[in-house]
Amino acid sequence: MNYPPKHHQETDFKNIVDTIQQYPLATLISAKDSKIFTTHVPLMYDASDGEFGSLIGHIDKYNPHIALLQENIPAQAIFHGPDCYISPNVYSTTQLPTWNYVKVHISAKATRISDNDAIVRSIAKMTSFLETSANPYVLDQQNPRVQTLVDYIVGFKLEITAWEGKFKLSQDKLPKDRNLAKEALIQKSRNDITAFLDGILKK
Repeated sequence: MNYPPKHHQETDFKNIVDTIQQYPLATLISAKDSKIFTTHVPLMYDASDGEFGSLIGHIDKYNPHIALLQENIPAQAIFHGPDCYISPNVYSTTQLPTWNYVKVHISAKATRISDNDAIVRSIAKMTSFLETSANPYVLDQQNPRVQTLVDYIVGFKLEITAWEGKFKLSQDKLPKDRNLAKEALIQKSRNDITAFLDGILKK
C-alpha cells in the first residue's frame, strides 16, 4: 500500500494494540448492497484468538447494523487516537500548516456471539478494563439488571484479518521539529474542554 507514505505507516503491532486499548471507542463500518452501516462502539482487544487477536463488542439489538455482524461478514473498525492542527509557528524551521494524528484501521471477519453468559462475561471484562479509579466499580454478573440488559443487546466478535497504523506525527521533519510537534499534540490533548461541552450541552 502506498498511502499514507511509508514514514507515516506504523509497523509495530504493539503500538496498534496500545492505541486500541487507550482509545477503545471505534467507528465500526460494514457494507451491504451499496449501503454503508456505521456504529460507534467500544471494542475490547482479545489476544487469544486468531493470528492478530480479535475485538469484542456489543450493540443495541434494534441497531440495523446487526444484520451485518453475522458469520464471517467483512467489517472494518477505525480507532481514533489523538490529533490536532500543527501551525507552522510550532516548528523551528520553515514549514506549512498540517494536521497530525494517530489512527488504526482494522479489517476483520464478524461473527455474532449468541451465548448470553459469554456476553455477560465480556461486559464484565470490558468494565474491569475500563475502570481505572482507585475504587473501581465491579460489575455483578448476577445482578438482575445485567441479566435484563442482555435481552436488549447483541454481542459480536471481530477476528482481525489485517491492520494498518496511520500515525502522522511529523516523522519527516528534523528531530527538533518532531519533538515540537509532539509537544503541541500533547498540549492540545490536555486542553480544557469545559467551554466546548458547556456550549453543546447548554439548556
